[in-house]
Amino acid sequence: MTAIPLAVDLDGTLILTDTLHESAVRALRSHPLQALQIPLWLAQGKAHLKQRLASLTDFDASALPYNHDLIVWLKEQRAQGRRLILCTASDRSMADAIASHLGIFDEVMASDGVHNLSARHKAAALKERFGHQGFDYAGNSADDLPVWSEARHAIVVNASTSVQRLARECCEVEKEFPSLSSHAGALPSVLRMHQWLKNLLLFIAPLAAHQTPGADLSSMLLLAFFSFSLCASAVYIANDLFDLDSDRHHPRKRLRPFASGRVSVAKGVVLFPLLLLNAFLFAIPVGSAFVGWLLFYFLLTCAYSWSLKRVVLIDCLVLAMLYTVRIIAGAAAAGISLSFWLLAFSVFLFLSLAFVKRYAELKTQADVGRDHAHGRGYWTSDAPLVQSLGITSGYAAVVVLALYLNSDAVVKLYQQPVVMWSAVPVMLFWISWMWMKAHRGEMHDDPLLFAVRDKASLVSGCAFALVLFIATRGLSW
Repeated sequence: MTAIPLAVDLDGTLILTDTLHESAVRALRSHPLQALQIPLWLAQGKAHLKQRLASLTDFDASALPYNHDLIVWLKEQRAQGRRLILCTASDRSMADAIASHLGIFDEVMASDGVHNLSARHKAAALKERFGHQGFDYAGNSADDLPVWSEARHAIVVNASTSVQRLARECCEVEKEFPSLSSHAGALPSVLRMHQWLKNLLLFIAPLAAHQTPGADLSSMLLLAFFSFSLCASAVYIANDLFDLDSDRHHPRKRLRPFASGRVSVAKGVVLFPLLLLNAFLFAIPVGSAFVGWLLFYFLLTCAYSWSLKRVVLIDCLVLAMLYTVRIIAGAAAAGISLSFWLLAFSVFLFLSLAFVKRYAELKTQADVGRDHAHGRGYWTSDAPLVQSLGITSGYAAVVVLALYLNSDAVVKLYQQPVVMWSAVPVMLFWISWMWMKAHRGEMHDDPLLFAVRDKASLVSGCAFALVLFIATRGLSW
């Protein structure tokens, strides 16, 4: 007896993402002007829209987040002589590429630019091809219910509890694969809430000016902090959506919520404007100057995510500016003038940390045998030069600090300015230590987040703070 054919859905079933949503994001990133025609293409039918989007950009079928447990089971079914059909509403060009990559499907049924093979249309096509209950079907969503109604058995994959229940009502369920989505649990990772620590830089300018944090100032700075944090989260989401392909080629970034398929691209598209709106709502009470710097930060970050991060050296300069803008915005929120010394020190220090970040990424890519960083303008052979530039920038920051300690401003701000010279060896050690860890391959790809978990960095930070405290209060050394 010949085994009954098995039809397999693509989006959300075989892969943990949606090809239509990803195609739209890729088109928006690569061909923004053409992407404006999406409403016109949609008016000609969903199948036409899918075909046009698929034609705009290439995608790497090997990098998609596949449901590996399902693939293992499908290979077992094929080994037993079962015929496998990839049956999807995705455009045929994408379906063919995925089927070719996996090499386990005997046939592909997909949308062709005219007919959208989804829901009842898919059910009708499979019924016509194999007859009522002449096939089994693997799917994941409510759109698959009409198909299951025509199938002999249902294979329920990555489905919600309600879809699982409805599938049992349609036909006999042969096998169930658990849901791999974790939207609620993944929210902190989606927002990159650990990155909010960077926004503590907003407090640097008032602290450096020895400004007493009253109730009004504290409330303004807190509003500024949450405003920058929400804005940064919105940009991180946009960056992750635009960087899906690059992230999937990275040893660690491939585990991010959107790249891994744990959170749908559609949810990211919804979250982005909501977070951005709330960011500016928080910013308005802080003042127009702060709103201006927040807008500048947003635009610069978008430019970085859109294209500048792919330009050699410019990417690191922009990263340094993004760190420094936080300090400038903090000064604007507090209503104080920014010190030239603080600005110069920040630029060189954060430029060094930006080079640390890029160097760590290059070293990671080199360790897995790649000759260039995917989605970046660097070759892994550039790592020694990046290292040299970064160390030089870090030591330049120390030079600026030393020059500042010999200025009149130090005499005015500190009761014992000579004590401040102890900060110089602390900074020299910390910068050297960060680069030593990066050179050894022990650096997290974000140096600031590495620093808050690293014992030597924390001790250095405490030592620096102690020096500032003693110099300010006038205690004997």
